Amino acid sequence: MIDETLERQVIELVAADRSYIPVSSMDGKLKRIRVGLAQAIQVPGGKYNGERVYARVDDDDCMKARGIKEGIEEFAKQYPKHASILTGLIEEQRMERETHLYFGINPGCRLTAEDYLGVMANLGFTEAQARTLYNPLIETSRAIAKKRDEERSVMIGSTLVNKSNNIAKPAA
Repeated sequence: MIDETLERQVIELVAADRSYIPVSSMDGKLKRIRVGLAQAIQVPGGKYNGERVYARVDDDDCMKARGIKEGIEEFAKQYPKHASILTGLIEEQRMERETHLYFGINPGCRLTAEDYLGVMANLGFTEAQARTLYNPLIETSRAIAKKRDEERSVMIGSTLVNKSNNIAKPAA
């Protein structure tokens, strides 16, 4: 007996994941490209106002908190005895149990365009926008999935495991 609600939930997860794959891939590439393009631009005098675009270089002084690594290094300089204890605690490995939900499509089955369009509607796209994006998004997703050939999963929880008695506690 098939649980229709559970079936629909897993279909939505698979459609969301398959939509996520190409978008995430593009996101990473675009972040790297943007920084590289921006760093390559030389703006004489710090300002440019062209026919269609403008650019401005500003230096902003702003206070930033130390990062954890930098804070520990400074602590170690000031308190070397205590720093060795802190470093030991940080480097100590601990057992953590991760709970994953594995999902996918059964052999010979496919998701429909409507399954994907529902995910896009939940993201705020109109039906027309979703239909326009559907084909390129799904083709890119399929191409990436063929290269990976892996079962997909999402971590849905984690717990710390006490080594002495294998008791699990929710991770912070």
